[in-house]
Amino acid sequence: MPIHCFDQSISLPSVDENHNNTDYTLCRYDENDWIFTLLPVYILIISVLGIILNVFVLMIYWLHKTACNVAEIYLSNLAAAHLFLMSSLPFWAVNVQKRYDWNLSETLCKLVPFSISMNADCSIYILVLVSIDRYLTLVHPLTHGRMRSPFYAKLACVVVWAVCFLLNVPVLIYREVEHYPEKNVSRCFLSYSDQTDKVVSILNVILKFIIPIFIMSFCTLKIIQAVRSRLRERFSTQGKEQKATTLILAVLLAFLICWVPFHVFKILDLLSRYNIVGGCEFRLGWFQQIFIFLAFFNSVLNPILYVCVGRNFRRKVKETFSQISNRRKSTFSLLTTCANLSRSVKTENATS
Repeated sequence: MPIHCFDQSISLPSVDENHNNTDYTLCRYDENDWIFTLLPVYILIISVLGIILNVFVLMIYWLHKTACNVAEIYLSNLAAAHLFLMSSLPFWAVNVQKRYDWNLSETLCKLVPFSISMNADCSIYILVLVSIDRYLTLVHPLTHGRMRSPFYAKLACVVVWAVCFLLNVPVLIYREVEHYPEKNVSRCFLSYSDQTDKVVSILNVILKFIIPIFIMSFCTLKIIQAVRSRLRERFSTQGKEQKATTLILAVLLAFLICWVPFHVFKILDLLSRYNIVGGCEFRLGWFQQIFIFLAFFNSVLNPILYVCVGRNFRRKVKETFSQISNRRKSTFSLLTTCANLSRSVKTENATS
C-alpha cells in the first residue's frame, strides 16, 4: 500500500514498500536531504505572504463603497480559496520538517490535506469560471449578456465550492494515521489499495488538469482573437472590459506557469507506475513534492498581479484608503465638536 503526502498522489520514497530493492537503491535520497530543511522554510514564507496579501485583497473588495462586479466576485472567491489554502500549509511545513513523522491528531491528518486539496481545486475551477466569463464578455457579448449578472456569478461560485467539497470527501474518509514501530514514526496517508490509488490518480489528472486546462486554453485563445479583432477595428468603447481582460489573462498565465510543471511530473509518475515509461518513480515523486509548492506560490502571485496589472483594483485601493481616511477625519471632527460643546456647557454652568 503506497503512502502519500497529499491527495495528489505524491509518494514518500522513505516508506513506500511496493517497490523492489533495486529501484530503491538507485533512487534513494540522503537522510539529510535539503528538502527537509529548506522546503519547510519556503512553505512558511509563502504561507505568511499568502495570508497577508489575500486578506488585503478581500478587505479591499469588502470595504469598497461599490458592490463587486462579476469579475470581482470571481476574483474575491479566488482570493478566499487562496487564503484557506495558505492557512493550512504551516501544518504541512511542520510535517515536512519532521520528515513526515505525523505528531498531530488524526482529525488534523484528515482536515489539513482536505483543506489543501479542496481549496486548490476551488482555485482551479474558479479560474475556469473567470476564463468562461471573459470568453462570454468578449466573444458573445450580446447573446449571453443576461448570464453575466452578479447573481449568476455568486451561484456559480457556490456550485464550485460545493462540487470541490464533494470531490474531496474521500480525503476525510480514507486519510488516517498509522504508526510504524520498527522506524518509530507515524504517517498521515491515504489508505487506498494500490489499484484504487491508480484509478484516483487518473481521475485527478483528468478532472483537475486536463479538463480545466482545455477549457481555459480554448477560452484564452478566443479571448486573444477577440481582443486583436477589436484593436484592429479600433473599438475602444469597452476600455473597462479591456483592462479587466488584461488582468485575467495575466492571472491565467501565472496559473499555467505555476501549476503545469507539477501536473507534468504527476502524469510522468502515473505512466511510470503503469510501466508505460521508464524512470525512477521515487525521483518523480520528489519532483512532485518540489513543484506542488511552486504551484502554491500562485496564491502569493495573484494578489501581486492585481496591484501591478489591475488598474481597476489599484483605483479601488486608493478609493478605499480615501474612504477610511475621510471616516477618521469625520470621526475626529465629531469628537472635537462634542468636546467643545461639553466644555462650553461646563463653562456656562460654572458662570451661572
